[in-house]
Amino acid sequence: MSIAISEVKTQELYYPEIAEITAVKRFTDKEKWFDIKLPGGRSLGHRPGQFVQVSLFGAGEAPISITSSPTKKGNFELCVREVGMLTKLLHELEVGSTIGIRGPFGKGFDVESFKGKDILIIGGGIGIVPLRSLINYVIDNRNDYGRLIILYGAKNPNELLFPDELKQWEKNKDIEYHVTVDQGTPEWKGNTGVITTLIPGLDLDLPNTITAVVGPPIMYKFVLMSLKTKRIPDENIYLSLERRMKCGVGKCGHCQINHSYVCQDGPVYHYPELKNLQEAI
Repeated sequence: MSIAISEVKTQELYYPEIAEITAVKRFTDKEKWFDIKLPGGRSLGHRPGQFVQVSLFGAGEAPISITSSPTKKGNFELCVREVGMLTKLLHELEVGSTIGIRGPFGKGFDVESFKGKDILIIGGGIGIVPLRSLINYVIDNRNDYGRLIILYGAKNPNELLFPDELKQWEKNKDIEYHVTVDQGTPEWKGNTGVITTLIPGLDLDLPNTITAVVGPPIMYKFVLMSLKTKRIPDENIYLSLERRMKCGVGKCGHCQINHSYVCQDGPVYHYPELKNLQEAI
């Protein structure tokens, strides 16, 4: 009996594939990085900003942002914060362990429409995880984009993720990298203050600057106020929303905001779509 291609695709959305953990790295006491191999070593085929549903059989399933760029072929990468039972169990897994993967899901950043534009990245805390996928995509397709400006903020220096890459961004003359922490340490030599303190000093080509913002919900209100003061047009702003995305296919309603399902219409939204969506921000 033959199976239609559409039926196969539906199976991929509803049934987890068994994937293998090929590398693990701890960044902080709360975050770990995982390199994941799909069956046959095939690429995930995602867009920057999308997510997958990760399952541990007998424990449950959770949405996790993809942190690697689609330009990385074969394995893909996740960075997971321990916030509950499933992520705690995931942190206990070692190289060679298997997990279930569904996806990719959701709407990512429209990297095609960004071509020729300056890209301003604003990442707060773990928001740098999905933004890293966009950052590395732009780096790997550098001739297609204008300036790459990265603003990254964390509570303290010990919570900064991807430390090796941060050093590379800082040294790369083709990247304008700015970092801040809410609370410094005696060893900290960088900026101290919330991430909005980095915005006023930026010299931007306003009509030509696309802004991608990801971070904790409380951050969005103040970042948007700062961007408005900077006169960045609303239509040049994109945000990714955090919601509990249970099914990933717009059926369960866990991530519903009025008429919008974050797992389908987001997590990346064009800001003009959110301005009048009550309870979105």
